[in-house]
Amino acid sequence: QLPGWSVRPDGSIVVATGNDDALGLYRCTPYNSYGTAGQSRPTRVLLKDPPAFTVRPKEEYFQEVGRELVIPCAAHGDPPPTITWVKVGSVGKSSAQVDGNSSLVLHPLIKEQHGVWECTATNQVASVTTATSVHVLGTSPHAVTNVSVLPLLLAANISWEPGFDGGYFQRFSVWYTPLARYPPRAHHDWVSLSVPPGAQHLLVENLQPDTSYQFSVLAQNKLGSGPFSQIVTSVPRGFPVTTVPPEPPAMTVHVFLSPPRALTANETVRGVLLRWAPPARASVALGGYALELRQDKGGWEVLERSIPGTDTQVLVPGLIKDAFYEFRLVAFAGSYISDPSNTVNVSTAGMEVYPSRTQLPELLPQPVLAGVIGGICFLSVAVIFSTMAACIMNRRRAARVRKRRQDPPLVFSP
Repeated sequence: QLPGWSVRPDGSIVVATGNDDALGLYRCTPYNSYGTAGQSRPTRVLLKDPPAFTVRPKEEYFQEVGRELVIPCAAHGDPPPTITWVKVGSVGKSSAQVDGNSSLVLHPLIKEQHGVWECTATNQVASVTTATSVHVLGTSPHAVTNVSVLPLLLAANISWEPGFDGGYFQRFSVWYTPLARYPPRAHHDWVSLSVPPGAQHLLVENLQPDTSYQFSVLAQNKLGSGPFSQIVTSVPRGFPVTTVPPEPPAMTVHVFLSPPRALTANETVRGVLLRWAPPARASVALGGYALELRQDKGGWEVLERSIPGTDTQVLVPGLIKDAFYEFRLVAFAGSYISDPSNTVNVSTAGMEVYPSRTQLPELLPQPVLAGVIGGICFLSVAVIFSTMAACIMNRRRAARVRKRRQDPPLVFSP
């Protein structure tokens, strides 16, 4: 028995290291206490070499579309291995050819041959593989990959990984559309938004809550547009419709964001001034507030969604006369939204309409300012009439003087 050789309980022989000592004919003789039935038929042990590459392709190749690209690959072994080429991720047979030296020949080079190619050497002992990347220049961009959509408050953040640019600078645009609520609708319009140069994400805002949206990304360069990416469906988050917080699941990390406190309303000459106190508890940084209102017991609507988190008051102009309003606030931090604050009521019965924006000086009340303007107008009209009357009287006086000078003097005879 040679070093590294062993016999298993089932009678198999194990040769740890194959070398010339293992070459030859082998027979197996089984036996027990009664003897043996004889030897087995002989078997021959031969030593073969697995494939090994003698020429490997480079890691990357760059070539213009339409030209020829030859990528070498060679290997040796015992028995001699066969060389095959395949494009990673391709479906069906490719248009590639292999020459007598086992080199990959791409002629003419087309856009679809861009990607990773593998060279595999195979014989009876083993198979070995090496890979290279082919970049086809002078084409339109390739489709972006790994498109993801992060739903936010009435918005969505879309991110992606760019595909190969075809050798030119590429820019991106995000396309989105709401899904039709009713199936008979034949189609829906897509809206496109340009992405700033160099960016790989975009925030899409002003989306409707509880509505499914479809998103896709398109790449373009000087030669044209590439294919659209895969379509991703997402639903943006909306404001809570109930003041009852949902039951927290067990063994979860809770985010504390209490509602704004002590919301009050004061009437001013410019509108209704709302004041409040910040949330009492917040485990995350406060991002801001959103103001909601409803008129005459109607549905709640968002009046202002971007009040800074450092503010504690806001002026609401533009209220309608003889109406009943209700106001409430919600706080938000990132994608977290608090419950609504207390509700304050404002009635404009018997009051004047608040201006939507301040157009007149605030130092004078409107009745006083109207009286001043009326007095100025009256004085202007009086001055105009007085001037016209004086002119008419002067003309008549001048006419009488001229007539008196032209008449001959009266002579009385005795």
